[in-house]
Amino acid sequence: MLADSMLLCYIPPHLSAGKVILMQSAQPPPPTSSLSGDLWGGLAAMLVALPSSIAFGILVFSGLGDVGIGAMAGILGAAALGLVSALVGQTGGLISAPCAPAAAVLSALVVVLSGHGLKPPKVIALLVLTALLAACLQLLYGVIGGGRLIKFIPYPVVTGYLSGVGLLIALGQLPKFFGFPAHCSLLHGLLAPACWDWHCLLVGLVTMALMLGAPRITRKLPAPIFGLLGGICTYFALSAFSLALRQLGGNALLIGKIHMSGAVFLSGISNRAHALATIAPADISLILLSALTLSVLISIDTLKTCVGLETVTRNRHNADRVLVGQGLGNLASVLVGGMPGSGAMGPSLINVTSGGRSWRAGVIEGVLVIAALLFLSPLIAWIPFSALAGILFIVAFRMFDWHAVHLLRYQSGRQDFAVIAVVVLVSAFTDLMVAAGVGVALAILLFMRDHLRASVIRWKCYLNQISSKTLRLDSEKAILAQHGDQGVFCELQGDLFFGTSDQLYTQLDADLRSKKYLLFDMRHVQSMDYTAAHLFDLMHAQLAERGGQLLFSGMPSAVLDGRDFQRYLAEFDLLKSHGGVMISETLDGALEWIEEQILTEAGSHTGAPERRLELPDFALFHGFAAGILTQLAACVRERSVAAGESIIRHGETGDELFLVRQGSVRILQPLEGGQHHHLATIGAGNFFGELSFLDHGLRRSDVQAKSATELYVLSRSRLDAATKIDPTAGTQLFAHLAFAIAERLRQTDSDLQELEER
Repeated sequence: MLADSMLLCYIPPHLSAGKVILMQSAQPPPPTSSLSGDLWGGLAAMLVALPSSIAFGILVFSGLGDVGIGAMAGILGAAALGLVSALVGQTGGLISAPCAPAAAVLSALVVVLSGHGLKPPKVIALLVLTALLAACLQLLYGVIGGGRLIKFIPYPVVTGYLSGVGLLIALGQLPKFFGFPAHCSLLHGLLAPACWDWHCLLVGLVTMALMLGAPRITRKLPAPIFGLLGGICTYFALSAFSLALRQLGGNALLIGKIHMSGAVFLSGISNRAHALATIAPADISLILLSALTLSVLISIDTLKTCVGLETVTRNRHNADRVLVGQGLGNLASVLVGGMPGSGAMGPSLINVTSGGRSWRAGVIEGVLVIAALLFLSPLIAWIPFSALAGILFIVAFRMFDWHAVHLLRYQSGRQDFAVIAVVVLVSAFTDLMVAAGVGVALAILLFMRDHLRASVIRWKCYLNQISSKTLRLDSEKAILAQHGDQGVFCELQGDLFFGTSDQLYTQLDADLRSKKYLLFDMRHVQSMDYTAAHLFDLMHAQLAERGGQLLFSGMPSAVLDGRDFQRYLAEFDLLKSHGGVMISETLDGALEWIEEQILTEAGSHTGAPERRLELPDFALFHGFAAGILTQLAACVRERSVAAGESIIRHGETGDELFLVRQGSVRILQPLEGGQHHHLATIGAGNFFGELSFLDHGLRRSDVQAKSATELYVLSRSRLDAATKIDPTAGTQLFAHLAFAIAERLRQTDSDLQELEER
């Protein structure tokens, strides 16, 4: 049976090719892009990105007392990022603009640098250098393929950091939202209503209310623009009752006039270039961590936006190309004096839902930002700070991962929630740079936790529960069933390093004290360190004290860590020619070796030369009368086969049943490319070729002699001719053959169930 049909494949009717094709054809085609759609999408995106960009720029530079530079930096950043990132990255639907993470990192850096006693020009120069380094690092990430690596940062760390950024932005906008006077601390201002300016408070509340309610009122105007216009209108309505609100110059509640002349613009760039030249090497150490943090955050923010857009556009993005485009966009923004940023989710979604599908929408958005700067600067000057604060409050609120609260319902999720909470608290009560270090440390702890929680033992059993592919005689099966628990088989997985080695030793401690043979299958192991190699040395020494052996099978070479495991163990002298750890090329070879050792120790194998079996020695003929055996002997012929010689070939015809008298044969299933899959090994006392013997069908497998083999070949045609005279021999043979096939089917069914459970 094994030589003809070892496996049967069943394909359920509901997985038929016709239904698969039907499911594929039911998927709608991805939306197509058009110039008109990109125009409307770019316009809508500009209306969303512009007020947020201005707010982010003011958030960074307000700590230096120069609001005009901040507003201009936000606008220039939106223009440069929109143009360059779209042209280079060419990601359909993606709109790049100054973002909250960048604003939070840079505003926190302003506080730190000012605390070191640095003057505003020097602080601005260091801000420019920070953005420049972050842009270069982001460009480097894209060039070296870092887009895939950034995605491996644990989500609890990312969401905790972004939630912390949102909290810092919200706290930073409270003075503007309430209109605190200068030099009023946040805590004192919140506790003293006398410090509140009710004009600012009302403008901010109206802006927030209209921004939140905009989707219910109108969908033609983006919510930030709708809220901002409402805030401006509220301010002008209040100015009817207060003459001071009608003044633009010297009004601390408004952005004020933005200087647009080319001379001022070039002078600003010249002053920054001169300040950069004065930066000392000691100053660079103050910003390195901030630059690294900024580059990683804006990269993560961009890639998260791209993933969100894929669900709408159904177009895959090239993460590395996106990062290259973002890096060049941020580089251009720095050179023109703009804010750094990322692929922004809000403007991108507005762009896509308004019809923008291609990269042209990003270019159009950048051009429209420049047009707004040229023609709408008088209106921008009248924007109240409290209105921008209201917009940023909504942005900060949406940066919080409120779904993380649901993690508290589950025992397994509380540790992840604790990670998020720690990063948020560190961001709020220390600074973002410290939170970045805590986030990296927690990422390492999360990695360690996941590896320590999951066992490196994928599956474990004893050799009376699993067997090699060698078909044993009933007497040998009985011995293996009784003494097979002396052999332990473990299928390992994951990384074998100092964090998991002790766990592995603890799980196998009882077996190492009582068993003799331990087999590790290493096919699913990803890496190994010196601690694991030392542990294997201890295990082997402990087994060798009782005459046992440690074995490996499926040894991988050049896997994730680039190591050849076998050579690595050899370097530690574990693979000695005598008395060392054994390496088996195949799992079946290792199982067969352990079985032979157990059979030899039980006295089944004496070590004497194997004798040739006669017909009465075969279990298939037990109980046959002498006359029937004589009748069957007339139907068989003897055949000698050399090691490696082919006995049966797949697809050929034949009606013989082969009985192994001496030696052994291997049953092989042909695969593509001239390869074979080893199905079974059949030794003396067993048989093969029974299906073609029964139905005269084509052979289903190849059979080769594993060693020098002696066979009895029973011809069905000869048997049929003999049973016409006396059918007793045929009747008894077929009855015994049916029983033997049933036993093999039971064993196959048991093996399949065991595989399914694994």
